[in-house]
Amino acid sequence: MKTDVRGGPCPELGFPGVTVVSGNFRGGGLRIGIVTARYNESLTLALARGCVRELIALGVAPGHIALAWVPGAYEVPYGIDRWARSRRFDALIGLGCVIQGETPHAGLISTEVARALSEIARLHDVPVIDTVVSANTLAQAGTRCTDAPDGRGAYAARTAVEMVHLRRALEDLPS
Repeated sequence: MKTDVRGGPCPELGFPGVTVVSGNFRGGGLRIGIVTARYNESLTLALARGCVRELIALGVAPGHIALAWVPGAYEVPYGIDRWARSRRFDALIGLGCVIQGETPHAGLISTEVARALSEIARLHDVPVIDTVVSANTLAQAGTRCTDAPDGRGAYAARTAVEMVHLRRALEDLPS
């Protein structure tokens, strides 16, 4: 599959001769792994449903999508790391929801998960999409954790597909 690499005029910026590198939303042939936290399951199930629905809409074959459930958000990086090591997937998506309580525990979990997922992406050179939603209230979480086309699950799917193609385009960029 040809990646989107173009040079020459850059109408978005208004500067001639700039090489523009971008991804695309063609999911055909891609393999995507999703690791989802079971904690706050009514919310994370909606994230997973929206994510899988969008991946299929983008052309990813259902047989090329794998979803693993882990107990909570803190365990998402472990699952992502195991699959990153396997090199079976073009991109990985971490889904979860952490809601602030009376202690700073939620902030600590969110920070560590984000740090770990970022590290895994760099270490294994694979796009890792962090969609562990942090919210102050259940109402905020409910607004973001939907299976709607504008929900965070669908956004994660689009980001994963785009990043696979961007990674390839960056590799193909002439020196």
